Amino acid sequence: MEVRNSNRDDRETTDFVRAIVREDLQAGKNGGRVATRFPPEPNGYLHIGHAKSICLNFGIAREYGGTCNLRFDDTNPAKEEVEYVEAIKEDVRWLGFDWGDGLYFASDYFERLYGYAVQLIRLGKAYVDSLTAEEIRAYRGTLTEPGKESPYRNRSVEENLDLFTRMRAGEFEDGSHVLRARIDMASANLNMRDPTLYRIRRMAHHRTGDKWCIYPMYDFAHSLSDSLEGITHSICTLEFEDHRPLYDWFQETLKVERRSRQIEFARLNLNYTVMSKRKLLELVQEGLVRGWDDPRMPTICGLRRRGYTPESIRNFCERIGVARRDNVMDVALLEHSLREDLNLRAPRVMCVLRPLRLIIDNYPEGRVEELQAVNNPEDPSAGTRPVPFSRELYIEQEDFLENPPKKFFRLAPGRTVRLRYGYLVTCTNAVKNDKGEVTEVHCSYDPDSLSGEAGGPRAKATLHWVSAAHSLPAEVRLYDRLFMSENPGEGKEDFKADLNPDSLKVLQSCRMEPSLAGAQPGGRYQFERLGYFCVDPDSCPGSLVFNRTVTLRDQWAKIVRGGAL
Repeated sequence: MEVRNSNRDDRETTDFVRAIVREDLQAGKNGGRVATRFPPEPNGYLHIGHAKSICLNFGIAREYGGTCNLRFDDTNPAKEEVEYVEAIKEDVRWLGFDWGDGLYFASDYFERLYGYAVQLIRLGKAYVDSLTAEEIRAYRGTLTEPGKESPYRNRSVEENLDLFTRMRAGEFEDGSHVLRARIDMASANLNMRDPTLYRIRRMAHHRTGDKWCIYPMYDFAHSLSDSLEGITHSICTLEFEDHRPLYDWFQETLKVERRSRQIEFARLNLNYTVMSKRKLLELVQEGLVRGWDDPRMPTICGLRRRGYTPESIRNFCERIGVARRDNVMDVALLEHSLREDLNLRAPRVMCVLRPLRLIIDNYPEGRVEELQAVNNPEDPSAGTRPVPFSRELYIEQEDFLENPPKKFFRLAPGRTVRLRYGYLVTCTNAVKNDKGEVTEVHCSYDPDSLSGEAGGPRAKATLHWVSAAHSLPAEVRLYDRLFMSENPGEGKEDFKADLNPDSLKVLQSCRMEPSLAGAQPGGRYQFERLGYFCVDPDSCPGSLVFNRTVTLRDQWAKIVRGGAL
């Protein structure tokens, strides 16, 4: 699958990461190789922010004839699960990328990383510290005050080797010792103040079982795993900018054969969204959403279940570009990218969400016509489909008002409208129940007004409909934004205070045109006049379930057409 930007030249002018890669290639660095990696932690599901990193890392490798590894940073067995590993692989593939033979785990290198740690001890660049975690934090200092050296910092090489060997052998309790790099406790960069390299954690690992009871820290494993894999450009988000001197220190001090270059870019932030794995996990564990793949979640599996296409997400990631400093993107732009894509590919169908019976009194009883409906006006090759038309139909409740306001052009007593692909009908009367609610609308039709006939009469409004006798029952889940605030939790003790109580509405009496009888989970459609919808995995023959993917309204369209993006 080829993934390229239609404005590639403009992107190359503004994308500083690709500019760095090109400069390195032109300078002959790394023997002309380009090797990137996407290094997720298998402690949760990927979200839209990870999609930006996936597109950037795999995209650069593809564009410059290089490779991109998928490497799991599985250095913390307390939070990692095989479920997350498999979900991440599925998400990367779904986005349209393939790592080929480049599937790795940091745990693949545990023995070699241990050897590097021993080498640092022998060089006098690492020591076993017996301070408690609280004492280590206190000794670290602050942004304005230097740290203090641990009283164990000057242990001999022999003592450190002995203690570290015994740490591996499981002789000590969790938290009793750590291995730290010996760098500079007075450094202005707190990451260089003797960072921890290994900690004791008696916990089974999802791949290595009980083989290890000490595990490397992320910074140590990340830098040296990049070197072991021959990564040329280690592309990270901005929170790792202050970690870059440490990243380089490991490779320089150990004099590794293959050096890699760390480059930081701004992570993706969306308004009305939280991207913290911790917060997303909290929503799942507290039952505030139905799971990681809840269509309200910003996870890739949630977006997939909601009906997003991989093309729309890739297009969104290219459209927002790669910045040097953090900013917040409008989620409406993501929705715009989706509408652009679905407008071209989604078949049109007619569905009624809140049915109101409409009876055409002068239409012959028992008669059924097959009207021809356009499948997609953006794609003439999609052709047409037959839609049954009969005396009794369903229309939307909101398309009829007994006492309409001045600018209401839909159906009302004495008012004429066109039925989509069908006839003009004029409302003659309405039937109410004992609560005063309208339960039936009666109309007459003009048999000479079939839609599409040249010179035929016109109406100010066209309504969608389905045949009562032929339509299919369905459940429709109307999803909205999960949070009411642009910045959830800002100024509040708990971000969950901003949860939108109306983020999900379930309609269980919807009616669908019969062409949807064979709709398969994952199928995407435009319900005419209503929005884009996707068949949910809960759906099965005879029990259709649809999710609203996105509404038809697009506030970004004018901005994009005006050239602002």
